[in-house]
Amino acid sequence: MQHVKNTVQKDHAFHTGDMTSGNPYILMLEFAFPVFLSQVFQQLYNTADAFIVGRFLGTNALAAVTSSGTLIFLMVSFFAGIATGGGVVISRYFGAGDEERVSLAIHTILAFGIASGIFLTVMGVAFTPALLTWMQTDPEVMPEAVSYFRYYFLGSLALVLYNICRSIMNALGDSRRPLYYLVFSSILNVVLDLFFIAGLRQGVWAAAAATVISQAASVVLCLAHLLRKGNIYTVELKKIRFHRGILKEIVRYGLPSGVQNSVIGFANVIVQSQINSFGKLAMAAYGVHAKIEGFAFLPIVSFNMASTTFISQNLGAKEYGRAKKGSRFSILSAMALAEVIGVFYYIFAPQLIGMFDKTPGVIELGVRQARTVALFYFLLAFSHSIAAVCSGAGKAFVPMCVMLSVWCVLRISYIIAVMRLVGEIGYIYWAYPITWAISSVIYLIYYLCSDWVHGFERAV
Repeated sequence: MQHVKNTVQKDHAFHTGDMTSGNPYILMLEFAFPVFLSQVFQQLYNTADAFIVGRFLGTNALAAVTSSGTLIFLMVSFFAGIATGGGVVISRYFGAGDEERVSLAIHTILAFGIASGIFLTVMGVAFTPALLTWMQTDPEVMPEAVSYFRYYFLGSLALVLYNICRSIMNALGDSRRPLYYLVFSSILNVVLDLFFIAGLRQGVWAAAAATVISQAASVVLCLAHLLRKGNIYTVELKKIRFHRGILKEIVRYGLPSGVQNSVIGFANVIVQSQINSFGKLAMAAYGVHAKIEGFAFLPIVSFNMASTTFISQNLGAKEYGRAKKGSRFSILSAMALAEVIGVFYYIFAPQLIGMFDKTPGVIELGVRQARTVALFYFLLAFSHSIAAVCSGAGKAFVPMCVMLSVWCVLRISYIIAVMRLVGEIGYIYWAYPITWAISSVIYLIYYLCSDWVHGFERAV
């Protein structure tokens, strides 16, 4: 087995990243930095949609686009969680030097991605009006929101497959190529936004079309790389199918992450529906805040991906001390960077929100939410970081339970209670830091007191 592992490492030194030897801090930074840059570009092109739409099409169109995030997250988050499970399985077997199972896992998760993308396309296009009505979308915004969502969900296959391909490459320690492909996709998206909306003066549907085209382009680049011959991860079209044993492992590690993502998404949709009941200004303000808050989430995502891959590979190689060392580093790094961004956002919230919409009501509500939550981003980072550690250790059931009980049930119960008792929008904003704090306490106890490093052995 050791010979196989060494062979794998030599043959693929330029294509994959073995994280089971060497300085763990440098390895994690080298992995996290390209992920961070790719997330910056992804957030920029998501923000570009809102910025260009707000500037050229007005507040109604801005509300339609910016309110889309929670519903889209709900629709795709479950499948993204399964992709995370696939990444854990790939990382684990790569760390253990098992070439055959790495290949089987890659082809199985690709088959899952194709099936998921087709399913999402059908469901998203068919049920968009019903979902938006359930979310209490403002009637003035409804026509443009339906148009935007339907065009967006037509690109579900590209969206899911890009996340699958990125998960495969990240699991093998390659976080650079996803960055290159996303940079190209981001630039293309902004160019198409300007061409369709500013140049041709098309409606809000054009912003969704631009996103779909750019995502499809990134998928083509990812697949072109994965189809190249001579690598451990070479994809062969005839092998893309469900391999039962590997699929069970992917579901075992990915289903809790998928459920976790879904319950978070469901809770956010409930929050969005309550926000929508306050009218289109509240919708626009909440949506703009979400776009800006996405930047605070960038270091969290970056170090979480690095942490999950690092821990999976090292636990697969039975390097328990390295796994613990890497987990501590990723947690502290994500918390520190998220809080720095939070302080910056707290100070400059009026200017940042005003970039999207100059309407005084939108700025007022957006600043109010920003200054309620921004200084608590270190708690958000801590909760997500421990969840990433658990996922990398094959213990994804733990964050699923915490998120379901705290970020879903407790958050929704709190919002329903305060809306009935007070009915004031400011109390909705407080739902986030309150639930972040409670989940952080639970996660801290689990991280310090549990034997999470032996998750894979117990699963076997």
